[in-house]
Amino acid sequence: MRARAIREARALARLAHPGVVTIHHIVEPAPGTDGHPWIVMELVKGGSLHDRLADGPMPVADVLRLGLDILSALRAAHAEGVLHRDVKPANVLLRPDGAAVLTDFGIAALGGATALTSTGVLIGSPEYIAPERARGEEGLAASDLWSLGMMLYVAAEGTHPLRRATSLATVVAVLDDPIPAPVRSGPLGPVLERLLVRDPAVRPDGAALEALLRAASTALTAGGAPLAPALPPAYGPPPPAQDTRPFGPGGGSPYGATAPVTPPRGRRRPALIGALLAVALTGGAIGLVQALPDGGSGSAGANAKGPTAGAPAPTGGAAVATGGRATPATVPSKQQSGPAGEAKGSMLTPDRVRTALEAFKQLSGTTRFVEMTVYEGYVLASIPTADGAGTYDRYEYRDGRAQRSGPGGRIDGTKALIDMTAVNWDALPGLLDKAQQELGVTKPTSRYVIVEPWLFDGGATSVRPYLSDEYGRGGYLYADAQGDVKKVYRS
Repeated sequence: MRARAIREARALARLAHPGVVTIHHIVEPAPGTDGHPWIVMELVKGGSLHDRLADGPMPVADVLRLGLDILSALRAAHAEGVLHRDVKPANVLLRPDGAAVLTDFGIAALGGATALTSTGVLIGSPEYIAPERARGEEGLAASDLWSLGMMLYVAAEGTHPLRRATSLATVVAVLDDPIPAPVRSGPLGPVLERLLVRDPAVRPDGAALEALLRAASTALTAGGAPLAPALPPAYGPPPPAQDTRPFGPGGGSPYGATAPVTPPRGRRRPALIGALLAVALTGGAIGLVQALPDGGSGSAGANAKGPTAGAPAPTGGAAVATGGRATPATVPSKQQSGPAGEAKGSMLTPDRVRTALEAFKQLSGTTRFVEMTVYEGYVLASIPTADGAGTYDRYEYRDGRAQRSGPGGRIDGTKALIDMTAVNWDALPGLLDKAQQELGVTKPTSRYVIVEPWLFDGGATSVRPYLSDEYGRGGYLYADAQGDVKKVYRS
């Protein structure tokens, strides 16, 4: 604990930035004594963001300002080789003028510093931890940006999309559960969808994220749609449904290295689940994971320590794929297929799904996919680049047209491809009705269906309709390819 306190002080002392709490002095106990170190910090008059959010979501304009403030602080920290690793509402203080200050660098990772935790122990707040950190991958600035994105989602939407009843369940959700599309975030929504992808390599970096947030602020002021500032080509299109689903399951890439906001999907692997359970069983809990609901015992009050390019945004509260919106103008979208001017309507019908499948087949030459997600207004699919290639591309069907939206990733050879024409799509209306009844969602604001292999049933094809309302209540059904419901999951 003493080492951690001194480490925090040194991390803060290296940073001179208005968005980082200022440290004035470190008082260390005399050698050989049992005294505790004291850190003398700037007095920030104001409460924590956690306290503010207890009163409900913030206006989008305030959330955008918050995002720019904390992003600026993180970029300054990252430039000094300091990763925060616990960005969350309890660690953000709000000055009387509304400016945000980032504090509690107690678990920050300084470049060259010796680790303070034993191998396999997860540090941080489970609701805001990045998926790759939960998988044991450390040292990435992109992980702090995921935490920032999740914090902005909570601030704008008023609910945490991955909070579960226990810390362990929350970590599992962070790794693989769908993220409902934002419904209150306005022009911030596409930015969240770009940021909350489970593949850290696909997230915008600090400079690109700042450009996106400023463009969203401009769009909000102008009352128009969010702008899409060009990002370095290396970022490519955001992953589709979680792997991009409306912030959906996964995040990263289906089945492998990386891949609904669409949600990117980092798949849960048996070994990973086993490791998480081992941590919980042998240690009694995930080490130093702070308590729900927001993880915390962070600072409160005055520093008391304790879609594809050019794709329009979906309307009507439909789920939005994380990688589906506000992508750079440089994203390739030349390959297209399907009749133009198709009548508008929900894609969640048997006939419309089959129409989309036919369009995908004309473009890719196959109906054997890695996975597919059907939203109200569009369909996202991960389709192998060739038979036996071991790689896949991302495709989108919208407004009667199918197009390749960009490269996907690698396919886990242990997972079988799914022939989407073998799925009983005629059962879809009944599944959606049953989901509404079983989940008790009388007025769903988000509906989508994921079709992919199911980890917990030997890789069998799963058809999972997800429903949620404006309060984040809902869940999903797990059904097989013929539409027979196996289990109901409520959130």
